Amino acid sequence: MKHLLISLSLLVSILLNAQNTKRPDNWFNLDPIQDSVNGVSTERSYSELLKDKKSKPVIVGVIDSGVDFNHEDLKNVMWVNEKEIPNNGIDDDKNGYIDDIHGWNFIGGKDGKNVNDDNLELTRLVRKYKAQFEGKTEADLTNKDDKNDYKFYMALKSEFDTTRKENEANFMQYKMIYEMLSTFEAKVKDQTKLENVKYINVQDYKTEDQQEERIKAITMDILQNSKINSLDSLNMELKEAYDHFKSTIEYHLNLDFDPRNIVGDDYSNSRERFYGNNDCNGPDSFHGTHVAGIIAASRKNGIGMDGVATNVKIMAVRCVPNGDERDKDVANGIRYAVDNGATILNMSFGKGYSWDKEVVDEAIKYAESKGVLIIHAAGNDAQDIDHVSSFPSKRYENHKEASNFVVIGAISWEGKEKLVAPFSNYGKKTIDLFAPGVDIYSTAPKNQYKDASGTSMASPVACGVAAVIKSYYPDLTPQQLKKILVKSSLKSYKGKKVLKPGTDELVNFEKLGKNAGIINLYEALKMAEKFSKTKT
Repeated sequence: MKHLLISLSLLVSILLNAQNTKRPDNWFNLDPIQDSVNGVSTERSYSELLKDKKSKPVIVGVIDSGVDFNHEDLKNVMWVNEKEIPNNGIDDDKNGYIDDIHGWNFIGGKDGKNVNDDNLELTRLVRKYKAQFEGKTEADLTNKDDKNDYKFYMALKSEFDTTRKENEANFMQYKMIYEMLSTFEAKVKDQTKLENVKYINVQDYKTEDQQEERIKAITMDILQNSKINSLDSLNMELKEAYDHFKSTIEYHLNLDFDPRNIVGDDYSNSRERFYGNNDCNGPDSFHGTHVAGIIAASRKNGIGMDGVATNVKIMAVRCVPNGDERDKDVANGIRYAVDNGATILNMSFGKGYSWDKEVVDEAIKYAESKGVLIIHAAGNDAQDIDHVSSFPSKRYENHKEASNFVVIGAISWEGKEKLVAPFSNYGKKTIDLFAPGVDIYSTAPKNQYKDASGTSMASPVACGVAAVIKSYYPDLTPQQLKKILVKSSLKSYKGKKVLKPGTDELVNFEKLGKNAGIINLYEALKMAEKFSKTKT
């Protein structure tokens, strides 16, 4: 019973952490002045500034988990490789990738199989050094480099062991909660003869014992005071959490699991370029599909939702599994997108360790040399990434910064003290700008739509803004685009107190990012007009 009480307390604390309020429809595209919500002024920009202007198409590379290119709201905005004849098994354009119609998949094999789950980078590094140091002590080593690697391994192993233990505990708790409430839901449905059980139905349910009475009370509390309005929805939320921790134990933190053989590349060669397959949707493209919709879902077509940008083509580059992406794949994803015409890249992923930072740095420098802007999500750990490692990074190994790299933190529609998303990473030196990233309604696979939150959502909002500017002012360089985004950002919260992510501490907004700015398309377009050599 003690474990049950702990589990129920954990459940309540998680599910009741948000008020029973709903985000305004289309809020990330709305205007702070006209609509009193901290969107990026997309609708105002189109109606007031872009009405009679012409634009040029922009290719945006979505480096992610894959994109459902057949989605009703995305199929008309997908990049199509016109030089490639579909499904003929020939590399018609001789770019090294066969039948790459909408993009490429760097985590698939030539036989069509795909990596879905993968390790965390932490796990891969522990496995690597374990093979070298298992059964040894520091006293057994004479080489200085080996001693340093051994110390690094011991620190990694300690973190790995702690992380796995914590996740095992969370998995057991959620397993128990999910099974308990699933049983409760079945009994309520059986008694009420209803399929969609709401608050009032739970209230009327006659319990059999004290434990059921307690479960009923907690369930009613959640349904009444959170955004969750049905027992089905509650159990779906729990199932997602249960599945997350299950995957973490079985795949992410499992030293015996390594799916790389599916890809069939020479993983020891980080500069190998040509591997993978053309399935740029993959087995689970929710994340990338949601990101793509935010950037450029068809506007004003009467279905679904409206993305930020028009006249944009989405190139799907799959290299992010359920787990940590691999540096080799990220580097190749960047190079593929750049070589095939993308001028802006969205990278809504990140991790705490890097296997081969050098190869990613080289790819970022390559994008920089080719005039390509990179928009990167800051991460969702409520950490100060000035002091906690986060990869990929705009800082090269020589400590210089990439001039074409923009790091985005997330804000909420609630504003005021709750402006900054409670999960968002922050950093006075590292975060360039903030953008909407909470309760963002966008495309999901198989013609679905869903709310999602994360800096993964804030980054494509910023990316969409950058794409609009680039499409109307195509002569702008990545450095000019970044300067415009920063200089034109709204500073209305500068000097104001906001909750520091992950804490109850109030701090000045400017302490969480270097520019104290919220990205804004309306102001950016006005500034771009001054920067541009070719006024349209």
